[in-house]
Amino acid sequence: MHLDAASGSALRVGLLGHAVPTRGRWRTVLDRGTASRRAGSDFRVALCAPLRGPEGIWGPSCLASARLAQAELNRWSGIAGRPCELSVVDTSDEAPDVEGTLGSLVDDGEIDALVGMCISSVRQRIVRTIGGRLPFVYTCLYEGGDHSPGLYAIGETAARQLTPSIAWLSERGQARRWMLVGNDYVWPRVSHGIARRSIAASGGEVVAESFLPFGIGDYSQVIDRLRASRADAVLISMVGQDAVDFNRAFGRAGLQQRVLRLSCAIEENQLLAIGAENTDNLYVAMGYFAALESDANSAFKERYYSHFGDRAPALNSIGQSLYEGMHFLGALLGDRCPIPARGYASARHAACREERGGETPIYLALADGHAFHVITQF
Repeated sequence: MHLDAASGSALRVGLLGHAVPTRGRWRTVLDRGTASRRAGSDFRVALCAPLRGPEGIWGPSCLASARLAQAELNRWSGIAGRPCELSVVDTSDEAPDVEGTLGSLVDDGEIDALVGMCISSVRQRIVRTIGGRLPFVYTCLYEGGDHSPGLYAIGETAARQLTPSIAWLSERGQARRWMLVGNDYVWPRVSHGIARRSIAASGGEVVAESFLPFGIGDYSQVIDRLRASRADAVLISMVGQDAVDFNRAFGRAGLQQRVLRLSCAIEENQLLAIGAENTDNLYVAMGYFAALESDANSAFKERYYSHFGDRAPALNSIGQSLYEGMHFLGALLGDRCPIPARGYASARHAACREERGGETPIYLALADGHAFHVITQF
């Protein structure tokens, strides 16, 4: 995981490997901005979430998790001592002029910070436009290595997901000949480079690779190539609905009994959409699953469903990351925090705290019908 050190903030390592910065530069910047506003104004966060296109399947869970964190923060002291207000911005790849929309909000002094997720190509456009003027807490899994000023990337990185997962599957004799399939942008391309090195280190080989445009719909040529390659494993680096459609096609082709699948970005909403009949031998490596058995996750789920009801959007790693991101921002800018040792709330652990080192845990889960069964932790 990377957290911004270029901003000049002091960083302190948290329980999950998250650095919890001191207020430093951002409080100075935000105090200057607040002075020009009316007394007692809300702290305004641009909540970045995809609401359309292949990534739109993640949107409802992202919004719900962020709103739970907003409610919790506002019950305490808000952010920087001010009530927190959310302004939702659609950061899907199909949304028109995402960076222009956010740039105008920053230029006009309409927001104080950004929290949320988008695919990495959209993140790069946003970062170029914002230029480190406000903190941007980027919450979801990504390829790693973005050291842009003002960016706090708190999610899992591809190396931490792929390297141990590929080794684990290879050690058990389940994967030797790999095909790599992904959407055509930075996250899959970097991830596949990492996967190639991990596969080679584990004694395997990559026998085929395909990068596909978003929304291709027809995967028959990819399935034919997969069959012809005689691969016994496929890494799926696809986004949202595209991953759903590919896995449905994979299941209809009857490949799931002899070819295992590994993904770093299939969550509970997608698993439901793929269909129980298409999920055999589907492994996923992520930092959070709703099925995690821990006191922290049980408490998180109780708060979540108490707040939104039983018909709330499905809990998952991508949505939960926005919950963490909101609390991270509160810790970044807060004079005091309700969690001991300047930590921030997480569904994976009760808090990320500075006294103990360690990295964000990665869990490997196996799909079991419409649910995930967590089988090991790295």
